[in-house]
Amino acid sequence: MKHSNISIFIPHIGCPHQCSFCNQRTISGKQHAPSGDEVQQICTSALAEAKSPENSEIAFFGGSFTAIPHEYMMGLLEAVQPFIGVGKFRGIRISTRPDCINNDVLSLLKTYGVTSIELGAQSMSDKVLEANERGHSAADVEKASRLIREYGFELGLQMMVGLYKSSGDDEWETMEKIVEIHPDTVRIYPVVILKGTKLAEIYESGEYELFCGSYEKCGFDDVIEAVAVMMETFEKNGIKVIKCGLHASEFVERDMIGGFYHPAFREICEGHIYRRRMENIITEDYIGKTLVFAVNPSCISKAMGHKKANAEYFGKSGITIKIIGDENIPKYKVELRR
Repeated sequence: MKHSNISIFIPHIGCPHQCSFCNQRTISGKQHAPSGDEVQQICTSALAEAKSPENSEIAFFGGSFTAIPHEYMMGLLEAVQPFIGVGKFRGIRISTRPDCINNDVLSLLKTYGVTSIELGAQSMSDKVLEANERGHSAADVEKASRLIREYGFELGLQMMVGLYKSSGDDEWETMEKIVEIHPDTVRIYPVVILKGTKLAEIYESGEYELFCGSYEKCGFDDVIEAVAVMMETFEKNGIKVIKCGLHASEFVERDMIGGFYHPAFREICEGHIYRRRMENIITEDYIGKTLVFAVNPSCISKAMGHKKANAEYFGKSGITIKIIGDENIPKYKVELRR
């Protein structure tokens, strides 16, 4: 059964730093910190509608949960206790900063039914972290990840692609170090430059030019290719990619002045993975023919591409593709059945 979150946003509360890229109120579309009563109302409605609450977590996103005022944090944890347990939600998911994790905090979270902790790593390059005013080091990410594992929590890491001062080598090094840490989950966020951020100032000054992967200057197609490789790499190493790109939002579309945003960003990346897999199979002998590719049934639309982009792409070369499902084929794998 697919996992889901009951997402509760706490915009920019608890963050001791204003990171260069951050405008949480735009990202979440929220400007109000919910009270305990409001959180209970959200959970009551969600529980009534949930088909499989045992596969869902109450998720506090937006701020650095373990750095918010202690009294407020305790109030939120207390508010959701009636909604956790048999026949209810399976636990609590939080996101926080790597330098806001310690033994005392983890012991407390364990007591209150927290099951998953996500860390905003963003980069594993100290140069990049400093340039973007993160206020923590790569070593903090590694230390916090070890502690979270020791306490038995599910570990998630979040990374950003294309940050200020990040080179292609930095991007791949971040990916490789995350693979070494081996979290249970990862979120990949291509950089989006929002109004009202330090990154926007640097970008508008001309000092910051977007690039990613191996590209000195990076267009949308380039970042799709780079992130697609990262997604494949994480999945191949048993790390589940639970998010790729910012969620579709009128607030992001309104305030974005640069970067890499698309409401179907993940779907486009996955379509690119399948296109590349099919290209590796196709030879000149297949031009003018109809080819049948088999993929996992859950991935048929991904293989066709966003708005059938892959069918159109191969059609330009005189090749018609048809996609069929086969339960025996793993995710991101392709077999030619012509």
